Amino acid sequence: MTQQRRVAIIVCNLGGPDGPDAVRPFLFNLFNDKAIIAAPQPMRFALAQLISRTREQSAKANYALMGGGSPIVPETEKQARALDAHLQARRPDIAFKSFLAMRYWKPFPQDAARAAQAWGATEAVVLPLYPQFSSTTSRSSIEAWRKASALPSTVVCCFPAGETFAHAHADAILAAWRDGGSPASPRVLFSAHGLPQRVVDAGDPYQWQVEQTVASVKPRLPADWEFQICYQSRVGPLTWIGPSTEEEIERAAEDKRGVIVSPIAFVSEHIETLVELDVEYAEKAKALGVPFYLRAAALGAADRFIAALADQVERALEHPGATISEAAGRLCPAQFGLCAHS
Repeated sequence: MTQQRRVAIIVCNLGGPDGPDAVRPFLFNLFNDKAIIAAPQPMRFALAQLISRTREQSAKANYALMGGGSPIVPETEKQARALDAHLQARRPDIAFKSFLAMRYWKPFPQDAARAAQAWGATEAVVLPLYPQFSSTTSRSSIEAWRKASALPSTVVCCFPAGETFAHAHADAILAAWRDGGSPASPRVLFSAHGLPQRVVDAGDPYQWQVEQTVASVKPRLPADWEFQICYQSRVGPLTWIGPSTEEEIERAAEDKRGVIVSPIAFVSEHIETLVELDVEYAEKAKALGVPFYLRAAALGAADRFIAALADQVERALEHPGATISEAAGRLCPAQFGLCAHS
């Protein structure tokens, strides 16, 4: 009798502290990652200790606005369970179970590896919830999984511009617009997490992939709206890709245009959306007299987004052991040397 395929879906994301006591170790793990700070050890360890100490109190204050911890793990758990149900309905011949593998706080990749083994997984599909590939996020999570598990694994590196994924973003933007009273002539700010310019200059495809996402979403929105890509979450003295979301809010005030902010590179609500967008930037927009400030929800467990994830998993099943994009092969132009397919 042929053994049924038991596919573990390794759902990767940043993670977040689950309470005040976890804030400092979460920050340390983040800044001790060579993908974030490229300095060699022991210098990176010392820098991570320093940064996590100096940022602990301000970070705790921000997490206190969300009840003391990040909602990203329970949000990702909802996505995982919805994905399992969707896949099982599509492919009853295969057993699926999703396991969370957070990069900088529990559950870690090694926790996912142990749980998948105990479940009896015969193979894994690694699914980073970063639609746009970056060496600082997706690659770091993929490498952490490979260190944690010997399961035969297929990796989904990116899915920035698929039709169903783009439609899910358009749904969220249009819902925010309708809920806000359907105001005339909005400017949509597609806000993505920033990257230092030197990372992009080194061949990271993230910015290019964000542009592909926006190019795919725009045709699904009214043609007379305005659109602008911008980047949030700048830290430190480095030059970052731009324009910044803050600068675009200032420009909207000058132009007397209301905005709908779409967290185009985030699929879960967490500190960058619930605090940075909903509190800090919303207050700035109000102070500057922006006519209206609306925020599209992160995709969460929206049906179309879960369907888009299921599409990636089904495609991965056809390419066992490979690293695949939404196009199966390489998606990025040749100049991006840090592409997952390089």
